[in-house]
Amino acid sequence: MVAETRELRLKRLTMRSMRRGIKEMDLILMRFARARLEQMTAAELDLYEALLDENDQDLYQWVSGQTPAPEGFFGLIEEIATEVSAR
Repeated sequence: MVAETRELRLKRLTMRSMRRGIKEMDLILMRFARARLEQMTAAELDLYEALLDENDQDLYQWVSGQTPAPEGFFGLIEEIATEVSAR
């Protein structure tokens, strides 16, 4: 199996960010992906990819502050919420 290049990984994560299932999360994560993915380290991309595996309903509640994010995602959720509210 050939290792995925960083460029291909960024494209794949960008597509996963904009094809979520609920429009709100499409908009939120696409905005974040465009603004931040290219600057993220491999470890940060790993965490973001794990976040993309979560349920949209849960993600929306975490980003909107309706429920607290799990400890492992707390910092990333704060970054996403900050990016979205800055625009």
